[in-house]
Amino acid sequence: MRPAAVPAVPPTDGLGGSGVVYELKLDGFRCVAFARGPARPPFLQSRSGRDLAAEFPPVAAAVARLPAGLVLDAELVAWRGGRFAFEELLRTRRARAADDVALGLVAFDVLALPGRDVRGLPLADRRRLLLAALAAVPPPVQAVLATTDRAEALTWMDRLADTGVEGLVCKAAGSPYRARGAGRVWVKYRRGDTTDATVRAVTGPPARPRAVVLELDDGRVLLSSPPLSPPQSRQVAEAAAGRLGAPVHDPQYGSVRPLTTPVRAEVTVTGRPPTALFVRLRGD
Repeated sequence: MRPAAVPAVPPTDGLGGSGVVYELKLDGFRCVAFARGPARPPFLQSRSGRDLAAEFPPVAAAVARLPAGLVLDAELVAWRGGRFAFEELLRTRRARAADDVALGLVAFDVLALPGRDVRGLPLADRRRLLLAALAAVPPPVQAVLATTDRAEALTWMDRLADTGVEGLVCKAAGSPYRARGAGRVWVKYRRGDTTDATVRAVTGPPARPRAVVLELDDGRVLLSSPPLSPPQSRQVAEAAAGRLGAPVHDPQYGSVRPLTTPVRAEVTVTGRPPTALFVRLRGD
C-alpha cells in the first residue's frame, strides 16, 4: 500500500470516520521483511521485488531471529551523526561498515503472524499485534512511533525535524491492508514550504520536458523530482518555446537544454539531501 501525497495533515475524522493513525514519515528504503526461520534466510523485499538482505547484513540478521512466518511492512533506514541519513543507504555495505553507520528496520505494519494472514484486519488491530510481536525484540528492528492524537503527531514532527523526520503518514484506523493499493485511506504529508526558484534548463524533449534544472535563491542548483506531470510538462514546454538553447552536457544531470531567458517557478524543497518538487511556473 502506497500513501497518496496531500498538502495538509488530515483531521482525526478526515479519512473515513474510523479515526486516524499518525506515523512518523522516515526517509529510507521501503521493505517488506519475511522472517523464514533458522533453515531459510530472511527475505527483505524492495518495492521492485529485489532481495535487499545481502546489502544490509545487520538488518537481515535481525530479521532472521524473528519468529518464522512473521511478515513486516517497514522502512529500512540509516542513522549517522544524530540523524537519519538516506544517502548512506546508497553506499556499499563495506563503506557503511567502515564509517560505523547504524542501520535499522522501522516497522509500521504487520501483514502476517506465524500461521496467520492478518491483512484483512483493521489497521488499529494490526498495530496492536505489531507492538505485541516486537515487544521483546531489540534494535535494529522496532515499531514506528505512532499516535491517534493529531496534535501530538504535529508536535513530534516539529521536534524531530532536525533528525531527518520528513513528515507524517496518516492512515485510516479501520483500513485493511490491500495489496492493490491504498486509495485515499493512507496519505502522506511532507514538511516543506514553497519557495521561488529560477528555471535554468530542461531535460527531455522540448515538447515534453521531463524535469527542470532549478537554481534556488540561495545559489543551490537542483533537478526537479519526481518527473513533471503531463500538465506541468505542457506548461514548461509552452513557457520555454523560443527560449531554448542547443543541448549541452551537464556533468551532474546529463543532456540539458538551457533557457536563454530564465523563468521563475514555485517549488517545494524537502529532505537532506534536498529534493526540489516542481509546483508551477509563476505567472509574474
